Amino acid sequence: METKHKHMTQDERYAIKEGLDNGMSFKEIARRIGKDCTTVSKEVKGRKVFVRKGAHGQKFNDCAHRFGCHENSLCPGKVCRNRVCRNCREAPFCGKLCQRYERVRCTKIEKPPYCCNNCDQRHKCTLEKALYDPRSAQAEYEALRHDARAGFDLDEGEAERLDAIVSPLLRQGQSLHHIRATNSGNIMLSERSLYNYVDAGLFTARNLDMPRKVRFKRRKSRIAQKADPKCAVGRTYEDYQAFRAANSDVSVVEMDTVHGEHGGKALLTLHFVPCSFMLAILIDGLKADDVKKGIAGLRRDLGCELFTKLFPIILTDRGSEFSDPKSIEFDEDGEGLTRVFYCDPQQSQQKGSAENNHTFIRRVIPKSTSLDGLCQGDITLMMNHINSYVRKALNDVAPMTVFECIYKGETLKKLGAVLIPHDKIILRPSLINL
Repeated sequence: METKHKHMTQDERYAIKEGLDNGMSFKEIARRIGKDCTTVSKEVKGRKVFVRKGAHGQKFNDCAHRFGCHENSLCPGKVCRNRVCRNCREAPFCGKLCQRYERVRCTKIEKPPYCCNNCDQRHKCTLEKALYDPRSAQAEYEALRHDARAGFDLDEGEAERLDAIVSPLLRQGQSLHHIRATNSGNIMLSERSLYNYVDAGLFTARNLDMPRKVRFKRRKSRIAQKADPKCAVGRTYEDYQAFRAANSDVSVVEMDTVHGEHGGKALLTLHFVPCSFMLAILIDGLKADDVKKGIAGLRRDLGCELFTKLFPIILTDRGSEFSDPKSIEFDEDGEGLTRVFYCDPQQSQQKGSAENNHTFIRRVIPKSTSLDGLCQGDITLMMNHINSYVRKALNDVAPMTVFECIYKGETLKKLGAVLIPHDKIILRPSLINL
């Protein structure tokens, strides 16, 4: 059965060679491999190879006077370059020296089957031969297919239009995923294509302008201060899992800190796992009292009822700054508002969502940068830009939008959260004048 619109395979090319060697017509070969006869004809005619090869006991010679020629001693300086030949027609290079040389080609290869595979004169012919070889035909086909797919299907005007959209946003610290998701009406390309265009230098922005495109340095090992193990009694990760199993409808907030310059101010972060929304509170240091003050201030701004609604469970690590869990769980009157649980030692991946979200903060505040010159307004502005940044895991929706859908009312206003337009988002130190 004839197969249409399909590329020819290597096995089919070997079948063509076998048919040619056996003297089969194009129609017979086409019937055997399920192709049209013109397809086979074009394949042979277009992919045959020419071989400058002689016959048994005779060297290659395509001169029209090769049979009656007795020319000799044509080599420069009367020194023959091929001492074994009796006359010049036996040397493959002497045709280039003879003034009588006249090239001739076999006329049989100009008509079907266009090749010498089954020629009965092939064993004694010294002319250039046309042969169909399936290996070279397959190699030529694969090279053609590769070249057809190489390059970019993009004209100069379209490249300039895309550059005007993509490059300014890349330099604001946005990723290509965010740019494409928020400009889907203007960028009708895949994310992979955009990466390829940047790699190829089609845009004025470069790989260095893309977050996380450049390799990170290996982290330096440091000795972390751990909380008193007694703090974790009844608050271990196993206790957390048991509590979650009994209260599966309760949301989890992951708590962590982001260090500034050693000994200076730091950030207390609270990450809402279901919606990837994160709060950041500027605290004076990395002591338990600093965390206590930060949580107390948040509790005053929200009120105890809303605080309990937003933070029913808090999961954190065993850093020394979290060594006073009761100051987080209970208010000044001793009323329990939340539950605090600890990850296992050296298992920060148990609160991996918060750890991953810190990478956005590090785009604006690089490591070892002092936070002493910043105020809470700067931090709130930074988090507004981060929380307005669309996430692939949220189906290209901003965390702030999802948070607003979950927690109705004036919650965002009380947190100082304001949605930033997608083309105004900046994730660079210049956002807060660092």
